[in-house]
Amino acid sequence: MVVRVSSHRNVRILLVGDRGVGKTSLILSLVSEEFPEDVPHKAEEITIPADVTPEMVPTNIVDYSAVEQTDLQLSEQLQRAHVVCLVYSVADDDTLMRVTTYWLPYIREALSHTRRPPVILVGNKVDLVEYSTVDAACDIMEEFPEVESFVECSAKTLKNISEMFYYAQKAVLHPTGPIYISDRQDLTDECKKALTRIFKVCDMDNDGLLNDAELNSFQKRCFDTPLRPEAMEDVKVVLRKNISGGVSPNNCITLTGFLFLHCLFMQRGRSHTTWTVLRKFGYNENLHMSKEFLFPPIRVPNGCSTELNHKGQQFFTAVFERFDKDKDGALSPFEQESLFSMCPAPPWGSDIKDIVPTNHQGWVTLHGFICFWMLTTLHDLPTTLEYLAYLGYPISDDENQLSAITVTREKRVDLLKRQSTRTVYECHVLGAVTVGKSMLCRSHIGQYLEDVPDWEIQGVTQCTINMVHVYGQEKYLVLKDIDLPNKDAVLHPADVACDVVCLVYDGTNPQSFEYIANVFTKYYQESKVPVMVVCTKADRPQVRQDFTIQPADFCEMHKLSPPHAFTASRDSSAELFVKLATMSAFPRFHAAWLLFYRHTSHLRDLSILSNESIVWKAGLGIAFVAAIGMIVARLIKPASR
Repeated sequence: MVVRVSSHRNVRILLVGDRGVGKTSLILSLVSEEFPEDVPHKAEEITIPADVTPEMVPTNIVDYSAVEQTDLQLSEQLQRAHVVCLVYSVADDDTLMRVTTYWLPYIREALSHTRRPPVILVGNKVDLVEYSTVDAACDIMEEFPEVESFVECSAKTLKNISEMFYYAQKAVLHPTGPIYISDRQDLTDECKKALTRIFKVCDMDNDGLLNDAELNSFQKRCFDTPLRPEAMEDVKVVLRKNISGGVSPNNCITLTGFLFLHCLFMQRGRSHTTWTVLRKFGYNENLHMSKEFLFPPIRVPNGCSTELNHKGQQFFTAVFERFDKDKDGALSPFEQESLFSMCPAPPWGSDIKDIVPTNHQGWVTLHGFICFWMLTTLHDLPTTLEYLAYLGYPISDDENQLSAITVTREKRVDLLKRQSTRTVYECHVLGAVTVGKSMLCRSHIGQYLEDVPDWEIQGVTQCTINMVHVYGQEKYLVLKDIDLPNKDAVLHPADVACDVVCLVYDGTNPQSFEYIANVFTKYYQESKVPVMVVCTKADRPQVRQDFTIQPADFCEMHKLSPPHAFTASRDSSAELFVKLATMSAFPRFHAAWLLFYRHTSHLRDLSILSNESIVWKAGLGIAFVAAIGMIVARLIKPASR
């Protein structure tokens, strides 16, 4: 991706003014670098290529002639212009007077219902006089704020011709209006807001100051060159001389000093410096972060998904640790507010504690923070790309947010190879109302019946994510509760497609199994999606199901694993979630599942299986066995044919 200096694809300059002031001569003198003796009424439109302009942007120069054009044609040209050069003759007071009595009011009227382009006031023919009209020009600029700048020149001697067109181009690419208020000699509120965010992004240690290393990093990002030590000290000397509190006692630049520097740039006519900074951090002419910057294009083929890769995880981890000021491993409300002050709004609401792991106060932990971005990247990639930009992910000509994203291979390839290379798996949880789907999802993030009141989960569709280990590898499992009002309701294709299905029935409710049996028969009997049947409330007396076949026999008949007994209590283990992740990681490879089931069953008999970490320390030991199982399966596959 290339971050352009401006969003303008070209600059269109229109020259207007009274007859005889030298509009056409100015254009022809610029092009030929000599004064034309034979001047036509109107010059043809001229295009200056990008590679010969200071800002590397193609520039169109358009002439106006009252002899050849009507007022309607002039209005049309004004509508198309990015900047207007209003030319008068310094040797003719009448043409100067008509700048305020005719031309500027006319331009305002013609553009009353649209945006007004900036105006450059041009005093031509300085070769004919010994005086300057600068005082009159200053009065005009004070009365008409759309007049951005003023230049005196001569088409005959070529004095300031290039400068005139440079100022015109600069007025389009680096306009002062959005970022500076001349009357107050201060930055606009919108500019201060944008620069404050940039300051926070560059404040890597989050101490409210820019030290020399941070300032140098900022300089290299914006201007592709480091700041020499003596130049850095010169900046601090200027701040100490001009503003109180611009430099901290420990010789770092404060936010006050940072904003003052940009105000100083504007006062010295260096609007391009501030605009370069703003655009390097994604801001457009309206001081909004541009869509191009926030959402770089990415192609995700059908059957593929998107994941936050190691580089993306490292970035979000670093952001979290910067704002976790008390180093307790969780974001307090104040720390969370401070972190997302760089963004328009937080990416989550008050329900975040019901989605990812949190501490006992409901504050998002580092683990929960990474889980959230894993989930968001899977379900809502644009939001992840957007917040990577907001939070300061390094974006330059050579890199953007896409370096933090991995597009997975197609799922059909995973099915053919019977092994997935993905890191994040999605499990859809289906079952009748009140069978315990919500609590099954909540227990995935460490919330149990003892912790969650009934009113909090009734009628609320759950979606949770947590990390599990599959044969020693870190994987993220998303549990999504698919809400169906009754057994006859139709599943949307998006609700059917997933990495693994968890069909849930209530062991104490004799009518609950029929619901998932119908779902299985209708949607998954011929599907390649792995299916796990789960019996909830397994700690209570079980009843016979009012169905033609009992759950265990149903599973055996359809070559499914036996129903998994589950209780959403603090004493339950994470075995179910590891099973689901294992089935996702090895789709259609039953040997890998059975190795896990048999091993965990053996551990449970020895009273070893007490929590997820212990399970997967043991899982490391059977990884080799799993690999052997895969080899054996491939060897016997031809024989089975």
